[in-house]
Amino acid sequence: MTNKILAIGECMVEMAPQAQGGYAMGFAGDTFNTAWYLRKNLPADWEVAYLTGVGTDAMSEQMTNFISGAGITPELLTVPDRTVGLYMISLKDGERSFSYWRSVAAARKLAQHRAPIDALGKGDVAYFSGITVAIIEPEDRQALLDALSAARARGVTVAFDPNLRPRLWASTDEMRDWIMKAAAVSDIALPSFEDEATVFGDADKAATLVRYQNVGVTCVVVKDGPDDVLAQNGSAAAVTVSPELNPAPVDTTAAGDSFNAAFLAGHLRGEDLSLAITAGCALSHKVVSHKGALVDVT
Repeated sequence: MTNKILAIGECMVEMAPQAQGGYAMGFAGDTFNTAWYLRKNLPADWEVAYLTGVGTDAMSEQMTNFISGAGITPELLTVPDRTVGLYMISLKDGERSFSYWRSVAAARKLAQHRAPIDALGKGDVAYFSGITVAIIEPEDRQALLDALSAARARGVTVAFDPNLRPRLWASTDEMRDWIMKAAAVSDIALPSFEDEATVFGDADKAATLVRYQNVGVTCVVVKDGPDDVLAQNGSAAAVTVSPELNPAPVDTTAAGDSFNAAFLAGHLRGEDLSLAITAGCALSHKVVSHKGALVDVT
């Protein structure tokens, strides 16, 4: 029997700076990055699929071919009058900033294509992020969460990275509200402490962990960049894991996305919490040593 993990979100055209100057074009996006690394970390008896929106133009076709070529099943909503979004990375001392062009992205309609979520069954996994919820049409947000809640009731594991991006929301209050609504339909939450402290005012990682537990999340993993990861799964004791430090990161793009992939792969293989977190830290350490979001470090 093949289990399936369905990642949900926006895959975009990525323009990444090159050492010799200029930019290289690729495809990336937070949940897609995680799907890409999941495909490399999960055994063949797991199907990895990606739910997003595309247009009918040449760039949409190229992106679809890229998804398939990575061994990921495209689960696509085609929107004829739209295309795919684009972002450009700027780097300074290994830290990145982004410029986005996504107002006509077909992915904004993805929640209208819920059949792939409805088809998931017991033992399968759905993975989404705060960016997924932010970029879709506001009137579709609750429908997406309802579909995920129904999937969870069928025995699907729902994993969520809050991935807080204030610029994508109309207000901070709106962001806080929808992030916690999304967490409430999830079994696994993968927040990043620095962002959570800024947006929610958490005093420490324990406060972040408890806030997600209080809305019903069973497994909470609080990342904190190069600092210790704090996590707890159910009633088991909380664990703290110290990541291997990378003294000279080249590009932190997809650091959290790759962590999530290796952690989830380990968790799905039945590894204990500390071991799965260690695997996530190790992959993230490798990824930030290279430029771009998708790095073949196998």
